[in-house]
Amino acid sequence: MSGLLGPAEIRELAARLGVAPTKKLGQNFVHDPNTVRRIVTAAGLAPDDVALEVGPGLGSLTLALLPVAAHVHVVEIDPVLAGALPETAARYAGPHAARLTVHHADALRVTAADLGDPAPTTLVANLPYNVAVPVVLHLLAELPGLRHGLVMVQKEVADRLVAGPGSKVYGIPSVKLAWYARARAAGRVPPNVFWPVPNVDSGLVAFTRREPPRTDVAREKVFAVVDAAFAQRRKTLRAALAGWAGGADRAAAALTAAGVDPGWRGEALTVEQFAAIAASAPAAAPAGQ
Repeated sequence: MSGLLGPAEIRELAARLGVAPTKKLGQNFVHDPNTVRRIVTAAGLAPDDVALEVGPGLGSLTLALLPVAAHVHVVEIDPVLAGALPETAARYAGPHAARLTVHHADALRVTAADLGDPAPTTLVANLPYNVAVPVVLHLLAELPGLRHGLVMVQKEVADRLVAGPGSKVYGIPSVKLAWYARARAAGRVPPNVFWPVPNVDSGLVAFTRREPPRTDVAREKVFAVVDAAFAQRRKTLRAALAGWAGGADRAAAALTAAGVDPGWRGEALTVEQFAAIAASAPAAAPAGQ
């Protein structure tokens, strides 16, 4: 494996670039080589995998990915950090640095065309805490070639992403990720491997893409039902979906047609059941975002 960044290298590089982690961008730089090795091992990359990393920061994880992936795309919103990555890769990764493509871009807006070839097949990233869920969902929607991935997020967010029906933390992120992929918890990461040290643990979430639960209803329509169902968690689905369906009676009819008890609550439903409700939607029901 290539040379990796420890605490001294991270501080030296940051000082030379005149940068410091910012809360605005949700930055926490990993400075522990064992942690990035663990992430790359858990990601299970094949030799032909093309990795996509979001928020590479100073390059800790990037350097661990370069020797094991066929190619590595990184998306970095900070212009100083994006500009410095090729030099860091050349310094620490040797010939593997040629596998790196840096995109100075916002991951929430990046498209498949922006990334170009070779198309990413796996997402491996220490995601900024403040945008982790929308970034994962956007990339899965935008990049159909993403077959699998491993992301590090705030532990609380990790728990939500992998939660199943009936769990107290099951909600919108759980259902929407389940539309695209099967997800599982892949470990905990302590705060002391980051600079600055966050006041929460982080969690690893692994996912493998699957076919959508149904092909006869658009994802946007399913997500509209999900959003409405969890907007008022304590309400029954009959009441929670009244606005979506154009009335409580119309919601009850759609629920019954989908084989769902109108007296249930959103946290009891699988993604397949949400899709069935969307497929039974009255004509007036809106599409989601």
